[in-house]
Amino acid sequence: MITIVTTEGLAEYCARARQQPFVAVDTEFLRERTYYSQLCLIQLAYPGSGAECAVLVDPLAGGLSLDPLYDLLRDTSVVKVFHAARQDLEIFFFEGKVFPQPLFDTQVAAMVCGFGEQVGYETLVKRVAKAQLDKSSRFTDWSRRPLTEAQKAYALADVTHLRDIYEYLAAELESQGRKKWVEEELAVLTQPETYVVQPEEAWKRVKTRTGSARFLAVVKMLADFRERYAQTRNVPRSRIFKDDALIEIASARPTTLDDLSRLRLLLREARRGEIADGILAAVQAADSLPADQVPKPDRSRENLAVNPAVADLLRVLLKAKSEEAGVAQKLIATSAELDQIAA
Repeated sequence: MITIVTTEGLAEYCARARQQPFVAVDTEFLRERTYYSQLCLIQLAYPGSGAECAVLVDPLAGGLSLDPLYDLLRDTSVVKVFHAARQDLEIFFFEGKVFPQPLFDTQVAAMVCGFGEQVGYETLVKRVAKAQLDKSSRFTDWSRRPLTEAQKAYALADVTHLRDIYEYLAAELESQGRKKWVEEELAVLTQPETYVVQPEEAWKRVKTRTGSARFLAVVKMLADFRERYAQTRNVPRSRIFKDDALIEIASARPTTLDDLSRLRLLLREARRGEIADGILAAVQAADSLPADQVPKPDRSRENLAVNPAVADLLRVLLKAKSEEAGVAQKLIATSAELDQIAA
């Protein structure tokens, strides 16, 4: 197994890869302790049986620049193949301001080719590559060095089998005339707005009961503060306060540190210092918002008079049609869309 630890070595590999029709890509990362993913390992493989075709790249190696890789990802003559690409693309976007083009996601392609909903890589390896994955290193700390041989073998298998899966699925899509279907599904993955959370829009990600407009205003301001704090300090949102604590704060609308100390779900460290100050300021700002700037409760789902019989019939038809077409149901319609039709 080859592990690249120098810019020169990476440049040499990428130069060879740019002469190939495609390259399989995967990453290992950590995100438990940070807002942004910490890139720990990159796996690359282009067609061929030689050891030089599939390599590991150690982004934690001192002095290593990933610029040659970013140039490869931008090279439109080479298809970049991922499985469940979203998190990998997010990392490359934030690390290198680059989106791989052209992009192929074997999970999406498998859904179009009749493998079911969000089929896993292990399943595709078994069904297409006729191989078995060693899962012993799945949950390991990829930031620790040196990596074990077992870790390296596990990581490399994520791209070596991906080559065979890509070739099989690409041929299936071509024969079925469904390449455009996959391209349409993947378009959203190469848009910056897919990954950048605007603090002022963060409240829309918080699952909450439909409350009063003023309650939603507090939710909005709290989510805005939490997102800005998390982004600037690179810490997970949950380390500041979790969604259930956010809802509790919005319901209680505290105005003093003593009020904060009485909240059951708020972390102890959030009851003082910068976080506490930010919470109280957010509540005050929400209470001071003019009426025309307060979020309006979305009651569209509440007022949706869904006919249960029609909804059930639509779900049966969706299942039948998806099986007939050999595509995953979610690519045709979602439950929410069926409810809209049945209303």
